[in-house]
Amino acid sequence: MLRNFTIPVGESRSGHHVYEFVIDKAFFDLFEESEIKEGKLEAVIDVDRDSTHADIVFNINGKVRISCDRCLGVFDQPVSCSSRLLVRYGSVRDDSDPDIVILPHDENELDLKQYIYEFIHLALPIRRTHPDDADGNSTCDPVMLGKLREHLVDDEAGENPGWEELKKLMTDN
Repeated sequence: MLRNFTIPVGESRSGHHVYEFVIDKAFFDLFEESEIKEGKLEAVIDVDRDSTHADIVFNINGKVRISCDRCLGVFDQPVSCSSRLLVRYGSVRDDSDPDIVILPHDENELDLKQYIYEFIHLALPIRRTHPDDADGNSTCDPVMLGKLREHLVDDEAGENPGWEELKKLMTDN
């Protein structure tokens, strides 16, 4: 397993190549602002090259530790994704297209860190909460759920005096 996250992509390296990378806490430490601080994943990178381009397929599997949106507790979120990147050779580097990178003819390596990082984040669900148990009950922190219930406001019953004040403001104009 490799840890430097770069692959050779020079025009002279035609053929099919496979690279494997370990993604762990050290990887996420490279990204200071990352919401993911830990993980244990494996990235298998399939590269098909010829003289004009390289077709790169990323297969990433494992789990990351993230915060729950509901109770703020940390939990393991499974991650499994497959993504594709096309590398073409040209005179000037251009990575403005998220699916195609143009590398200068004399550039022989491609750093995959940022791509792997982005693919992992894109594979995360929009709403990140602890998974339910076998009976369908939340596995969130029960103390935090209790505090949330204490502060829950029932708007439909009209018991929130703040709404009445807002309604008055709207009708006064």
